[in-house]
Amino acid sequence: MATVELTTANFDQVTESDGIVLVDFWAEWCGPCKRFAPVYERSSEKHSDITFGKVDTEAQQELAAKFDIRSIPTIMAVRDGVIVFAQPGALPESALENLIEQVRALDMDDVRKKLAEHKH
Repeated sequence: MATVELTTANFDQVTESDGIVLVDFWAEWCGPCKRFAPVYERSSEKHSDITFGKVDTEAQQELAAKFDIRSIPTIMAVRDGVIVFAQPGALPESALENLIEQVRALDMDDVRKKLAEHKH
């Protein structure tokens, strides 16, 4: 599946659904972002059950501010509406694949339980 452009209009709808959503915060002027784009695209073709979103931080400054994006590219992983990973820096393909496997392996009931504990 190709990547999906995420905007303030569709971000919540896409990321709050069940399943895994990866988000690439990028910008046209960013060299590392451009080098990471083909890696991200290849992974999106390998994992058709995952939504691969892209946020153009120049066009979607409100979203970049909401998530305090200070460095791009930043990769965020959301599973079942919960942000489970967010880190700046372009990932090599092997690291991106490793991240996908780790997100797939999460016990979301356990994650939600730990989140609830932290809120108290």
